[in-house]
Amino acid sequence: MSPFQIWLAKWGLDLLQLVLLLPLIALTFLRAGNNSSRPRLFASWFERLARRKTLSVILVGLLSLSIRSALIPLLGIPLPDAQDEFSYLLAADTFSHGRLSNPPHPTWVHFETFHVIQHPTYMTMYPPAESLVLAFGQLLGNPWLGQLLITALMCSALCWMLQGWLPPAWALLGGLIAVLRLGIFGYWMNGYWCASVAALGGALLIGSLPRLKRNTRVRDASSMAIGLAILANSRPYEGFVLALTVAAALLLWIVGKKHPSTPVLLRRLVLPVVLLLAIAGAATGYYYHRVTGSPFEMAYQVNRAMYSRAPYFIWQGYNPEPHYDHALMQQFYDMEFRHYLSERTLRGFLRHSFNRTAMAWGFYLGPILTLPLMMLPSIIKDRRMRWPNVALVLMICAVAVETFYWNHYFSPAVGLIYIVVLQGLRHLYFWHGRGKRVGPGLMRAIPIACCAMVVLRVAAILAHAQIEPVYPRGNLQRAAIERQLEQLPGEQLVLVRYEPQHKPEGEWVYNLADIDRQRVVWARDMGDHANQELLRYYSQRHPWLLDPDASPPKLLPYSASLAALPPNLPVSTPDLRIP
Repeated sequence: MSPFQIWLAKWGLDLLQLVLLLPLIALTFLRAGNNSSRPRLFASWFERLARRKTLSVILVGLLSLSIRSALIPLLGIPLPDAQDEFSYLLAADTFSHGRLSNPPHPTWVHFETFHVIQHPTYMTMYPPAESLVLAFGQLLGNPWLGQLLITALMCSALCWMLQGWLPPAWALLGGLIAVLRLGIFGYWMNGYWCASVAALGGALLIGSLPRLKRNTRVRDASSMAIGLAILANSRPYEGFVLALTVAAALLLWIVGKKHPSTPVLLRRLVLPVVLLLAIAGAATGYYYHRVTGSPFEMAYQVNRAMYSRAPYFIWQGYNPEPHYDHALMQQFYDMEFRHYLSERTLRGFLRHSFNRTAMAWGFYLGPILTLPLMMLPSIIKDRRMRWPNVALVLMICAVAVETFYWNHYFSPAVGLIYIVVLQGLRHLYFWHGRGKRVGPGLMRAIPIACCAMVVLRVAAILAHAQIEPVYPRGNLQRAAIERQLEQLPGEQLVLVRYEPQHKPEGEWVYNLADIDRQRVVWARDMGDHANQELLRYYSQRHPWLLDPDASPPKLLPYSASLAALPPNLPVSTPDLRIP
């Protein structure tokens, strides 16, 4: 891929948004009148629908579900590719078989891989919420169905959350924008990261706050507790910071003048929250007891202590260098450590902060949703926005001190972003430019541009114009090899042998919960001498040696003489077609 193609794949969507948005803005200024009358913003049917709040919430979710389902013939069902996705799928397979974890494999050293613990049990290092969703999808027939359903549910939850902060029509508009921005394209929907789970938990937590303050009800307290439980089991650190801001807002409300009596607070708020969190806490503790042996030790802690020198936060000291059985894993964790050391310098911190901001801006806002932020001074002065503004700033600061960053790290606070954007749209509606009433036109340009982006992205995929990562997503070559091997008689063992220039991010060695029952087992090539342990253990399997870095990947029957060859030495290829 040429440098221009790489640049276009990275910034093509933002460039396309600008190309769409600028003519709409110009047209708005040209057609704007000088009269002071306020045009009707929403059609009467839209306002009537928005006033039926429950129906609006349901329709938003169904819209995301139906559009993405209709695009399956074009976008396909994604396959896993990233290290994290395979790790989540390991836990999903474990849960779908009625287990909380798996015993260590007798030859576990051959199966060591990223973001998975091998001792005291064999399991993902991540919290369980995301994998529970994928497990539900697996029971339905495909793990991705869980991702599809939870993303649609997240869009519904965002609409419900906005109804607590904004008038109904604006909340419905925000829910529809969430569908167009998050509920169709992007890795939240088209992958196995399950970031939508944490966003759902955050939306429940944020949406419960104004409802409890207006009319303290058990169901709103229950929604808050469920949101807290989801966050604790998906993004515990970011969820904890968000929960602190909500707790501070509730405390200020309780010590103020406008709150119910103490018995009402205890019965309708404190008791439901404490009861549900106690149940969730006991379940979480029991899960970690089964996985790590301690209810107070997360699998993430076990994995990082075993493999990584880099801590979770840049202000923490680093761990001693561990022993690695595989050079590729050491290469990966050395790269992490260099990143951590760079983050601890002022220059490195500023550079990484800029990169994180650009990444988050492109994903959550882009040029289209940046337009409402031109009203940021009015948003800051708005009394109703004090808590969302403060909470959003605190969340940004909390993520800034993490050693690593991906956009889903901020997913618990996506509801705060939409509150700020929608409130900016409301202020934009009343804005005058050069004596002309241009606000309504500018506001209408945003949903129009969002809809047009969906159409153009579909058209680009049909035309094979690469303005974003290609569809279907995932490691298609690994999946094709696995399908071909599954069609062969007997059971297969694949020893993966990378070439020296291989990048650790492109990992192929992943297995599901019960390794010995898989038709195809993936293991690391450790040299002929070390491989003998695994070959003896799987003496009934047909062994293969795979070079995934060749183009196309080379899959050859395993032999001691072949294992002794350098990885870049040409060898004959058997009659096995690999794409």
